[in-house]
Amino acid sequence: MKALPGGAGLGAVTRQSGAWIDGLIGVAIFSASLVATRLALTGMDALFLSAARAALAGLAGAAALLILREAWPRRSDLGALAIVAVGVVVGFPLLTALALRTVGAAHGTVFVGLLPLSTALFGALRSGERPSAAFWVLSVLGALVTVGFAARGLDGPPGPGDAFMLAAILVCGLGYAEGGILARRLGGWQVIAWATVLSLPLSPPLALVFSPANPGAIPLPAWAGLGYVALFSMLIGFVFWYRALARGGIAAIGQLQLLQPFLGLGVAALVLGERIEPAMIAAAILVAACVALARRLA
Repeated sequence: MKALPGGAGLGAVTRQSGAWIDGLIGVAIFSASLVATRLALTGMDALFLSAARAALAGLAGAAALLILREAWPRRSDLGALAIVAVGVVVGFPLLTALALRTVGAAHGTVFVGLLPLSTALFGALRSGERPSAAFWVLSVLGALVTVGFAARGLDGPPGPGDAFMLAAILVCGLGYAEGGILARRLGGWQVIAWATVLSLPLSPPLALVFSPANPGAIPLPAWAGLGYVALFSMLIGFVFWYRALARGGIAAIGQLQLLQPFLGLGVAALVLGERIEPAMIAAAILVAACVALARRLA
């Protein structure tokens, strides 16, 4: 049977739409990460939290790989998987947990607004993507709007928490870009599963070393925060996110992260009772316009 005219183009459009849907789901899951981390830190140390979330995600990832009988990655993939592990399994969780000991979750959203730029820059360096000049202008504009909104009302000179957050954004952007490249060959969920498995020789022993003296005294919300960042932020969110990066392009899909601070503030309003201001809605609309235009120009 002869193919219908335009069938290939329709398939490409469908893949792109699927990539953006996957990306939105991933960003929605990630948007609660800082709030969940803040909750977890009310009852446990940052070092234990970082090691425990990696260990739990690694055990879940190993179980999925075994049940589905996935093939082992090639030896040539191990270096890239190590970069992913350092960036998103160890680096970002640890650095944000250290930052959130001294700054609030809302303060952290200032830096999350820079994550799309970090991802796009590393995507250009690592994958050879070359977005247009207009794309970069929109990316910077979206980042400025996001950071400008999130920074309102913050005062005082930069401190250690700001340095930790900036470092977290850099290593996370690298981990996102490297994982997006690998996902084109290994598959989205396989990349994060293998990256968390790669950390298993260290994460469970470190979780034991830094384990709290009296686990029974840790409040339930703190355990819930640990459970969320271990299973959703560390594993399930990446199933959608890496698949989106592989199918839709690292730079283009990465712009969806501009929406993450606004979604995160919405989660904070629901979980922590923070008020949603009209300015937040206006800024979110402007950022969404930047994301939509960047999608066309990427």
